[in-house]
Amino acid sequence: MAAFRGPKVWLWRWRRNPLRRRSDALEAWTVLVAWVLTVLGGLFAGLAATQSVEQGLAQQRAEWRSVPALLTEDAPDASAMETGGDLVWAKVRWTAADGSLHAGQARVFAGTAAGTSVTVWSDPHGRLVTRPATASQAQLRASLVGVLVGVSAAGVPFIGGRLFRGRLERRRIERWDEEWERVGPMWGRMTS
Repeated sequence: MAAFRGPKVWLWRWRRNPLRRRSDALEAWTVLVAWVLTVLGGLFAGLAATQSVEQGLAQQRAEWRSVPALLTEDAPDASAMETGGDLVWAKVRWTAADGSLHAGQARVFAGTAAGTSVTVWSDPHGRLVTRPATASQAQLRASLVGVLVGVSAAGVPFIGGRLFRGRLERRRIERWDEEWERVGPMWGRMTS
């Protein structure tokens, strides 16, 4: 089939041609704008998301601190738990940076006795938090989020352009049908 098409002509929709329809030019501009918005929109959205996530995780690393805590009760035994892991939830008590006492639950090794000192992580308000991501973990998370956001943002103009081109194609087919209804019956006539 490709042998019958002839050579590929670049930018044919922008060249002067008596057979070029207005819809051809509109479709060409639609494709160009959709691709530019797809590439640039996806790139900028992905970079902005990456930077935002990296800043948030860096702020967590700067603000969250490890705090010594004491177990207030014996940690459950791993054999009694259905989790099958080495870490279980147990009640702990710690003193925040402002001197106030706090209590909560933290993950500790199974079977740890009450009164044992464990390390927990706390935010500036004294609430328990998870261990902050390391710099390499933060970079990986930020990159993954950036790629996901970039691809999602790029999909919007791409899909919009495809839908608009589909609408142009349907309109073009409708016009061909109208023209064929007008011209088709004249093909059977004999000219003398």
